[in-house]
Amino acid sequence: MTERLLAHFGSNVPVVSLEAARPAEVVFSPSKDYLYSALRLVLKIHQTREDGDVAVFLASAQEVVCAQAVLQREGTRLGADLGDLLPLRLYPGQVWGPPPLVEEFRGTGTARCRRVFLSTRQGEDLFWAVNSVRFVIDAGVEKRCVYIPRIRANSEVLGPISRSQAEIRRQLIGSTGKCFCLYPAETQLPTEISPQILESNLTSTVLFLKRMEIAGLGHCDFLTRPDPEGLMQALEELDYLAALDDDGNLSEIGIILSELPLEAQMAKALLASCEFDCVTEVVTIAAMLSAPSCFLEPPVGRAQEALQCHRKFQHPEGDHFTLINIYNAFKQRGPCKLDSSVEKWCQDYYLNLRALQTADTIRSELTDILKRIELPVSEGSFGTKSNTLNIKRALLAGFFMQIARDVDGSGNYFMLTHKHIAQVQPSSSYGARTHQLGLPEWLLFHEYTLSENNCIRTVSKISPELFIQMAPQYFFYNLPPSESKDILQHILDGVLSGHAKDRQQQNPTIASEEVKDCSAVAQSNDRCVLQ
Repeated sequence: MTERLLAHFGSNVPVVSLEAARPAEVVFSPSKDYLYSALRLVLKIHQTREDGDVAVFLASAQEVVCAQAVLQREGTRLGADLGDLLPLRLYPGQVWGPPPLVEEFRGTGTARCRRVFLSTRQGEDLFWAVNSVRFVIDAGVEKRCVYIPRIRANSEVLGPISRSQAEIRRQLIGSTGKCFCLYPAETQLPTEISPQILESNLTSTVLFLKRMEIAGLGHCDFLTRPDPEGLMQALEELDYLAALDDDGNLSEIGIILSELPLEAQMAKALLASCEFDCVTEVVTIAAMLSAPSCFLEPPVGRAQEALQCHRKFQHPEGDHFTLINIYNAFKQRGPCKLDSSVEKWCQDYYLNLRALQTADTIRSELTDILKRIELPVSEGSFGTKSNTLNIKRALLAGFFMQIARDVDGSGNYFMLTHKHIAQVQPSSSYGARTHQLGLPEWLLFHEYTLSENNCIRTVSKISPELFIQMAPQYFFYNLPPSESKDILQHILDGVLSGHAKDRQQQNPTIASEEVKDCSAVAQSNDRCVLQ
């Protein structure tokens, strides 16, 4: 804990420091291309024949995958007398992959086999299980996902690690190993990691504070005060979701949303599913998206094999429906905690057993909460045409702010809220099977990430008519001008004129002002019927 945070609790806080008996040997080796330098160092260490495994800390999971592929290729070109070089990915969700990865991780390095653990910031806590590391290679940088409130997107930002992180990595080798830092010795690393409240979507935080009746957010005593823009965006999002009343306090819908341990948009979708009789399916989607990714990163050289396995679950309506297929197939395997056949099934299909078990637990908890607050839990009818339509309605009730349109027919999707262009992630149903499914013109997406290749993740096909039906009227009119908005306005005008003709045929004296108040098209924000 830094001096700044200690000062928050007063000046009389006792501080206890523990230092290593003997510091590790640290070698600073600055490099512009830290990935290339790290891989070259690994090969040099292996050629020295010194005992011990190697831990390499890189900036992102993508670099870890790339490094593993390079080391596997180059390791086969070294002399057989040096022994095997075994690169292993070590970060959350990827430790327990297809065999023989489990055995490789749990074992120990030998004179004939040197393990190279490739990890990121997220994998630092996993090294408690490894006591054979004698060399650490630290790139000194990391990629962090920073939320940008203005465009409701995550951005991958490359920046330096903190001093505490650097020290943790050096301590992995004790006093007998060597740490190679791929940055200058005079580099001024930040004292602490940037607090999550500065980098995350604050909507759930604001919803919680509102539930605790802390109305004056500007006067709240935060350890680290969040960005005002983030607070304003969170309040705006809660307002669009009908979670706030005219006084800025929680509405009846907002109180129910605060009972659900989900992001506000997902909670609103789950609440809407109670009205549309598709709770069983939407609660599965919510659980799968709340758990870690159920897809395992395949070993090098098996990407196509894994893709073919995942395609067996893909649904033509999109990724949300694919997640339901995967969960249902998992549950059909029987008891999932003790049955070894379930573990083998997950390995065969490159699925993460622990993630699926976590999703199953989350789903049970969400179902119990819905029953506790006396919301109806309907029986599932997944696969029927009406059920598919109702699932989309429920998702749109929460995610109407995350809609995109293909502007040129080639997969360049224009986002209505902030005019950015992005492509569907390749692992998506539409990203991987465009030749079979075709690219839908309109999509609902769960997440948008700014990176080298801007992409939208977890997408499903929708119709513009359904969006008009489900989106709050004032949200639609607040959208920035665009060709996509003009198309929606044209559809809306056509539907309104159609309703006008129908009503005038039934009653020619009806006033035109009454026609314009068409609640079937311009839905109010309080669409969900609370039971």
